[in-house]
Formats: sequence, C-alpha cells, structure tokens
Amino acid sequence: MSDTVHVVSHPVVQHKLALARDSTTDPPKFRALLAEITELLAYEASSDVKTEALDVSTPVDWAEGQMLAEDITIVPILRAGLGMLEGATRLLPWARVGHLGVYRDQETFEPVIYYNRLPPDVKASLVFMLDAMLATGGSCSAAVDVLKRSGVTRLRVICLIATPTAIDRMAEDHADVGIYTASVDPIVGADGRISPGLGDVGARLFGTA
Repeated sequence: MSDTVHVVSHPVVQHKLALARDSTTDPPKFRALLAEITELLAYEASSDVKTEALDVSTPVDWAEGQMLAEDITIVPILRAGLGMLEGATRLLPWARVGHLGVYRDQETFEPVIYYNRLPPDVKASLVFMLDAMLATGGSCSAAVDVLKRSGVTRLRVICLIATPTAIDRMAEDHADVGIYTASVDPIVGADGRISPGLGDVGARLFGTA
C-alpha cells in the first residue's frame, strides 16, 4: 500500500463505520454517522497543519499556545460528499468551502465534471477534498486534476472507504496526495460498486434508495 494512504483504525471510527455499513441504519442515523466519521478522519488529516506560537491570557496567568497558521478549504464532491461536509466544518468551522460535481458515466464508468465552484484564491490554502467512496479512483483523480489546475499544491483526500484499485490509480496519477480513509475494502465489481462497502451513499444519505 502507498505510503500516502492513512487507514484510521481507531476503535471509535471502526465502531461508527460498522453501524454505517448496516443496511438497517436509517437515513437520519446514516447522515449522523457519516458526519461523525468524517470529523474524526479530518482530525487525523490535519495533524501536521502549520501553526504559530501565540501568548494567551488565562484567568490565572499567561500561557504559550499554538494557533493554526494555514488557510484551509474543504471541497466536497457532489453529491455524497455533502454528507461529509457537516463533520469537516464542525472540526474546522472557519474553513472555506468549495464544491465540485463529478458523476460516473454508467456505461463507460468515466468521470464527468459537471459543476465547479471553488474560492478564487483556493491555491493559497490547504485543501481537504471529501469523496465518500473511492472505487476505481477515476472520479477522485479527475477531481484532483481540477484542483491542481486551479493551482492547489497541498491537498488531502478524505474518504470513508477506498479500494486497492483506487489506491493504485491515485498513486499512479497523484502520488503526492495523501488519502485518509476508515477502510480499504477488497473488491470493486464490474458495475463499479465496492464490496462490502456502504451501498449507494447518496441514496442512503437522502432517502432515495
């Protein structure tokens, strides 16, 4: 596995992932779980964000603290990535948010970019891209292409589940991009679905299954 892949095996993450996998979990609970898992993944992904020292006046004395010294932009991939946005912004409420719309052609499985709304100075920030499932890696790679063409040089992908196929594709296309995930599932079928996976994340999020 690529050195850029970080599987977050924390027991709390794995507990919540098991609940999210359960086919009997209803949309409200599924949405809550995805937000909670994303917040924990984003916590891991932000472990080396640049900081600067700052003296803080406590009720007792002065303390030397650390403040984040780096702009962060969160970019969910529509539409399933929207279910991850709440968790990421709960951890990083001051972060800006852009949006990318990507869908996979059902016949060719090739990614199609249909929406692009990024902050004009996105290249100056660290970007956390939220993509619920990395199956073949094609859509993720295409979205990263868009961000890099916009000038982004520091980028991490946060996903719930990835596959070895997607990891290999990302290592080939974007070896400089870190991936933070809760699980690497072994199978991506001929229909592009991950097994065991989570099912159709968008449908489960929005109750359209």
